[in-house]
Amino acid sequence: MEIERINENTIKFYISYMDIEDRGFDREEIWYNRDKSEQLFWQVMDEVNYNEEDFHMDGPLWIQVQALEKGLEIVVTKAHISKDGQNLQLPTESGKTIDLPVDDKIETLLEEKFGSVDHDIDNESFAQDFVVVVLFKDLEDVIQLSHAFESVDGMRDELYVYNDKYMLITRFDEEFLTDDEQENLISQILEYGEESAISVFIVEEYGKAIFKKDALEQVQQNFSI
Repeated sequence: MEIERINENTIKFYISYMDIEDRGFDREEIWYNRDKSEQLFWQVMDEVNYNEEDFHMDGPLWIQVQALEKGLEIVVTKAHISKDGQNLQLPTESGKTIDLPVDDKIETLLEEKFGSVDHDIDNESFAQDFVVVVLFKDLEDVIQLSHAFESVDGMRDELYVYNDKYMLITRFDEEFLTDDEQENLISQILEYGEESAISVFIVEEYGKAIFKKDALEQVQQNFSI
């Protein structure tokens, strides 16, 4: 797979049909099986996120696909929701912003080919929340953190297991918490774990949810030190 960084908001990658088949997907199947097409896309985006560490999928994505003779060319642009929640604001290479109406096309994965995708994403909340995924080597680190950390209003946390690792998804309300407050909370959490390059979408889609609400508080209640 070839990855090209266009700018800070846009990335383009090319994946051949041979590469698709090497990943265990049937070339014809991905056009007609929604689950398979979603699985392939987020698997590839996980690799993109790993190779481009500063390209975090922390909001709505605008996806453009071109089917070529020997593969797919896919352009992914990070967008934002306008304050009134009515428009998707799409950055362009010139630095300007295009406003597009918020409709069912925003959360579409390869719309014309693969069909729609629903990741239960609340666009308005993503416009206001800053999301960090933290990886822990074992449960004991999560337990230690839960007893040392005091949750605050404006923060939500969920605990998953993904690839035998514990993953804490933390969401910070940027309208409620200042940047300094968010950085302080994240620093406390990172004393016990490390920020993961794996996207929140992958963890939610393929991980096993342990606590989907007040995760650290529930860990503290259920595990003593």
